[in-house]
Amino acid sequence: MQNYTLSQIAELLGAELHGDGALEISKIATLANARSGHIAFLANKKYRPQLDNTNASAVILSAADAQYYSGNKLIAANPYNSYAQLAQIMDTTPASAAKGIHVSAVVHPEACIANTASIAANAVIEAGATIGENTQIGANCFVGQNASIGDNTKLWSNVSVYHSVEIGCDCLVQANAIIGSDGFGYANDKGQWIKIPQLGSVIIGDKVEIGAGATIDRGAIDDTIIHSNVIIDNQVHIAHNVEIGSGTAIAGCTVIAGSTTIGRNCQIAGLVGINGHIEICDGVILTGMSMVTKAIKEAGVYSSGLPHSSNKEWRRNIAHLRNLPEMKDRLKALETLTKSLNLENE
Repeated sequence: MQNYTLSQIAELLGAELHGDGALEISKIATLANARSGHIAFLANKKYRPQLDNTNASAVILSAADAQYYSGNKLIAANPYNSYAQLAQIMDTTPASAAKGIHVSAVVHPEACIANTASIAANAVIEAGATIGENTQIGANCFVGQNASIGDNTKLWSNVSVYHSVEIGCDCLVQANAIIGSDGFGYANDKGQWIKIPQLGSVIIGDKVEIGAGATIDRGAIDDTIIHSNVIIDNQVHIAHNVEIGSGTAIAGCTVIAGSTTIGRNCQIAGLVGINGHIEICDGVILTGMSMVTKAIKEAGVYSSGLPHSSNKEWRRNIAHLRNLPEMKDRLKALETLTKSLNLENE
């Protein structure tokens, strides 16, 4: 791991240095757990009290928070973004494969592998597949016939990329993701399910990140499309013919049913369920555990998941909910009676 002086970090981040520029930094840490030689950051004011007791050698913070810390500090316009930049600089994540093709990999002679690409142990690359420059294919990965993976993309171990799938440049796919599996397409003939072959593919743009265990189904006829600069968390399921606009972020365990279109720069929290054959416009934020059953045509924040409560309160509320039809009838009767009394008094 390479150490950096505080002055080097300030220059790399474009931050304002206050303190000892020659101080060496070996690691990024939280305010609570930082030790000597570590740099921490403050991006949320609720953690401001931790500045008093942190053992960090330096802290990245905003101009507004600088007055609360007297030690070595880097003042940044956006401390969280500066932390993200520094994490990239000091990243210790190893490459998923050595340069070249591992002796145990199975690469079809009709596959096209760039000279600078890496194919790790036990990977399988089928006929017609294309692997771009500096792309890393991890151990036990499968890349199907005529699939295409662009330059500088990285697949961790056990990723499956089905036939004819297209993945762009500078993408990152975490372990055990599956891209291009069959969509859930069946017809029913008098109780017997008839499988509908999924004839489309999956098209993924540039700078897309896909989390561990995520599944993206191929289209039934047209393609499933993930535009550039989309980030998808672990265990997300994206069904056939979904289209996701650029800049959208989707958190863990969200499920998107088939033929739904999601706009640009949306933020979808964890455990959200989105119905099929609907459209969600640009700039929509869905909070955790929301259930979306119809189109959303205006940008904004939408919620439907209920916050937790004590078991006693929850049971009482459910009992009231079950009585809603009776309460509605009683309310209607009262309205009718009130209207009748008002007429008599006129």
